[in-house]
Amino acid sequence: MAGIYIHIPFCRKACTYCDFHFSTNFSYRKEMISAIIDEILLKKSDWQEFTFESIYFGGGTPSILEEDEYKKIIETLKNSFSFSAHLELTLEANPDDINPMAVKKWNAAGINRLSIGLQSLNNEELAFMNRSHTAAESLIAVDTSLQSGIADISVDLIYGSHLKTDKQWEFELNWALNSGANHLSAYALTVESKTALANQVKKGLIPETNDEHQSNQFMKLTELAASNHWDFYEISNLCKPEHRAIHNSNYWKNKPYLGIGPSAHSYKDKTRFWNASNNAAYIKKVNLGELPQTSEVLSDLDLANETILTQLRLSSGLRIDTILSYYPKWLDESMPALEKMKQNQWIKIENNTIKLLSKGRLIADNISAELFIS
Repeated sequence: MAGIYIHIPFCRKACTYCDFHFSTNFSYRKEMISAIIDEILLKKSDWQEFTFESIYFGGGTPSILEEDEYKKIIETLKNSFSFSAHLELTLEANPDDINPMAVKKWNAAGINRLSIGLQSLNNEELAFMNRSHTAAESLIAVDTSLQSGIADISVDLIYGSHLKTDKQWEFELNWALNSGANHLSAYALTVESKTALANQVKKGLIPETNDEHQSNQFMKLTELAASNHWDFYEISNLCKPEHRAIHNSNYWKNKPYLGIGPSAHSYKDKTRFWNASNNAAYIKKVNLGELPQTSEVLSDLDLANETILTQLRLSSGLRIDTILSYYPKWLDESMPALEKMKQNQWIKIENNTIKLLSKGRLIADNISAELFIS
């Protein structure tokens, strides 16, 4: 099984924290949609051995697409590849794009899951992030989605900003866990280079993120997930039982995936591919009938380190024998670090599997880095 990711590189506004590839210039939107369809056809023959179980429209803001645009992309995909009977088809959507008619059209086109980018339920914080919607619109959007035919709803929230008080965060979590949505993605605010947020921090306009503040809010997330019986299956993702995101779960399990659109990545047969992150260059390349991608073959050590990075994030943990299949000496070399982590109550090891404990989840990237093979 494999997944397909479609990158739609357009947004109405630039969020201050975002370092994804996007543009607020819609002047060549038709050319971009045409190029995305043509790229699907260019890659069709190379992916015939796979059955796909997910399609994910990400970006950018895919919910800005017109009905004929997303229907044409979905139609081209379904005419080009094989899909499982229970296909998860996700559209990322902003609250200001959601209305009853839009949701019904998405559902009629086969979209059966929405990932709604709320980020906050506080208008001051939304303004700080330069989001294009209000808190009231967020509440209406989720309710509209649930009432208009799409049952699988995921909401995104960001915690740890200087404007997110612990009280506000607890309110947002209690709302999300009882809103009718069945999935929540919760991300700590990070200051990525070359973003407006990074520039604001550099100029002293806003404070740097505070590790203790973010840790406290992560622990509140853990506490409320447990008390509401949600499955906290990945460091940033939790759901009602039996509602894990198929598409993202496949990334963490190192399953093959096909990426379409500028900046999109693909992976299969130990090879990573990535498309040009320049819209004009991407369109030009596809119009010439050429794949707009670069590739590299991953070594066993690369694969081992990627597996450590991704699978430690999962509640199911990191299988030791998986890493040993890439590098047989890994356990012997890592044992001193693992013993220290056990003593610090960052991890536990059971059934040949390393799992992060609550304190370990706070420093997951540091733990992964210490276990990497150099």
